[in-house]
Amino acid sequence: MTAPAPRPLIGLPSDVKTDGDMPFHAVGEKYLTAVTDGAHGLPVAIPSLGSRIDIDALLERLDGLLLTGSPSNVEPHRYDGPESAPGTAHDAARDETTLPLIERALAVGIPCLFVCRGLQELNVVMGGTLHQRIEELPDYLNHQADKSLPLDERYGPAHEVALTDGGALIAMNDGVPKLMVNSLHSQGIDRIGTGLSIEAVAPDGFIEAVSVDGHPTFGLGVQWHPEWKVTESGFGMRLFESFGKACESWAAARGRPRRSSAGNQAA
Repeated sequence: MTAPAPRPLIGLPSDVKTDGDMPFHAVGEKYLTAVTDGAHGLPVAIPSLGSRIDIDALLERLDGLLLTGSPSNVEPHRYDGPESAPGTAHDAARDETTLPLIERALAVGIPCLFVCRGLQELNVVMGGTLHQRIEELPDYLNHQADKSLPLDERYGPAHEVALTDGGALIAMNDGVPKLMVNSLHSQGIDRIGTGLSIEAVAPDGFIEAVSVDGHPTFGLGVQWHPEWKVTESGFGMRLFESFGKACESWAAARGRPRRSSAGNQAA
């Protein structure tokens, strides 16, 4: 009997959190679950150690990257933005790690999926800018979650997005131009970065998804959270499955066996 081929290794950057006086590097369970159950991959946490990480050596070992959401905002000096409002959460160690990691990953062409903060990091890498508090801007919806609600309600559908005709996401949605998504963010895209194309917008015109122009494998970013209960989400599952297949193809192209649909090595 042919042994099952290994699942693709998918890296996820860590947030740095402090418990007492001790820093910890952490990845949200919902992202780990989406990699295992949605992308059918093996999640690997990437510590946020900045320049101490050998990015090329890391990417040589990985088959894909999932840039996750986080409670923290990208520091505004990274995109020449105004000073943050007092009390804004930041994670300088993550910025120091993910921004050069994304830049190199795009140059290499490894499959990448960017979610929430990950999308914002991508936009900054591509020379774009960010709104820090969308809810304070005129003519925009409040895109934040109501933290007084139970978790399931917070991650429930919040508004529609219009998918760009001819884009990757509308194709993934079987040509249907509308999609209901959740909304749990305050920071978001202001000026879109060079080399990115809009894949979806909210009813207020806010950019909700982008693709990386000319990416050879998989380069998509979304502002919402498709990882939430991924196996119960039709579109979220399709997104992560597509990402996972791209990671498998990347692994196969580099000489690692690709899994068949039955979980065994393809002939």
